Amino acid sequence: MRIATWNVNSLRTRIDRVEAFLQRHDIDVLAIQETKAKVEQIPEMGLQMLGYEVAAVGYDQWNGVAIVSRVGLEDVTVGFPGMPTFKDASEARALGATCGGVRIWSLYVPNGRKPDDPHYAYKLEWLAALRASAGEWREVPTALVGDWNICPTDADVFDVAQFRNSTHVTPPERAAFSAFEEDGWLEVTRTHAEGYTYWDYYRNRYQRDRGLKIDFAICSPPLAERVTGAFIDREERDPDVFAGAPSDHAPVVIDLRD
Repeated sequence: MRIATWNVNSLRTRIDRVEAFLQRHDIDVLAIQETKAKVEQIPEMGLQMLGYEVAAVGYDQWNGVAIVSRVGLEDVTVGFPGMPTFKDASEARALGATCGGVRIWSLYVPNGRKPDDPHYAYKLEWLAALRASAGEWREVPTALVGDWNICPTDADVFDVAQFRNSTHVTPPERAAFSAFEEDGWLEVTRTHAEGYTYWDYYRNRYQRDRGLKIDFAICSPPLAERVTGAFIDREERDPDVFAGAPSDHAPVVIDLRD
């Protein structure tokens, strides 16, 4: 099975690129973040014609997650137990489904904005709630994939000094990420796929390779042992390779043996 995760930064804007990506890499399941669409606005027709089922959650033009699968789409779950809200409003940041016998969660972790912002406290609370729920999923084939909005190590950011007073690199965020690994989960892309997954549009950062690695796949032990490889599709982020404006994230692809 081939699983991918991709923050598309507007599914309606980039549906043609998503459909081409699925065919180019023969993807079985794609977890999507930042659809920026309500469920009824998701452009499903082309995906269905390609043989994919679609599950999505989105409440407005912000956030939004989806799972696209051609190997089954069962037990769809919106959010996880204990998932917090922000200012009493639910956000579309987590969607789970069983695809080909694998439980896949498409996750869009809150950004945090600034360390002194209420959104930062919300981010840490959200991660703690996810970790608590994930304790129930660790013994079955499960993948927590998506945009984690965390650089777990200094190697995951192009200039640590520049981010010294920013989110993504603070000790509490990194501790929240490593807590999953302490619980027995394994991040499976790093050993196979070096390099960044996100490059801001600002000042040609892709061309200068001034990026961040913030998109990950954290797998339960039964699933991690099935991983045979992974790669980052950097060409999808390159504005000179494909027609149309790219997302600021590159897709991350994971291969599993049966």
